[in-house]
Amino acid sequence: MSYQFDFSRVLQEFPLFLQGAWLTIQLSLVATAMGFAIGSLCAIGRRSGVKPVSLACGLYVELIRNTPLLVQIFLVYFGLSSIGWKVPAMYAAVIALVINVGAYTSEIMRAGMDSIHRGQLEAAECLALNRAQVYWHVILRPAMERVYPALTSQFILLMLGSSITSQISVEELTAVANRVQSDTYRSFETYIVVAAAYMILALLMRLGFWLLGQLVFTRKRRLGTTM
Repeated sequence: MSYQFDFSRVLQEFPLFLQGAWLTIQLSLVATAMGFAIGSLCAIGRRSGVKPVSLACGLYVELIRNTPLLVQIFLVYFGLSSIGWKVPAMYAAVIALVINVGAYTSEIMRAGMDSIHRGQLEAAECLALNRAQVYWHVILRPAMERVYPALTSQFILLMLGSSITSQISVEELTAVANRVQSDTYRSFETYIVVAAAYMILALLMRLGFWLLGQLVFTRKRRLGTTM
């Protein structure tokens, strides 16, 4: 094997990699925030006593969790265009990622909500808390605290999965790598650099979520437990 590694030409495109990484971060943060909101609402809907709402939320979750993300992206980007709704690639990517992570977040949050002991709900009722207060103070926040590590892992997987949006020409990190390797003919070096970049982004996200957990879940910090 006589292959000679040469990273010099690839590293000359470092500003392009930074632009792609920044777009990846933007995609991930927007999809994470919106997906968490949708997933939490869907989890509440699935646990509600309103059967049509529960069935609709359940159908959404099963449909998304049992189809590939790439197909979902193509449905939003190409499918909507075919019926006359032209959606820019960036918006299509965000919509598809939000819909996808929302379904997975819903199941994670539902598991956390189901773990709340019935006695806590009865205690909240004895304190005359209204339904919104019960959900926020007794169900939603404790549930999120319990499943926070699983949510963190899911959102990091979302960031890594955003590489698929390169298939509809979104100029995120993988799309930049595809362009660089076609210009430099150094495919091996290019994707080594990109793999390292994704690893750094994942570690930074994990650190960011850990810091967020320390700020939000003060009870765990006082008890000295880790996320």
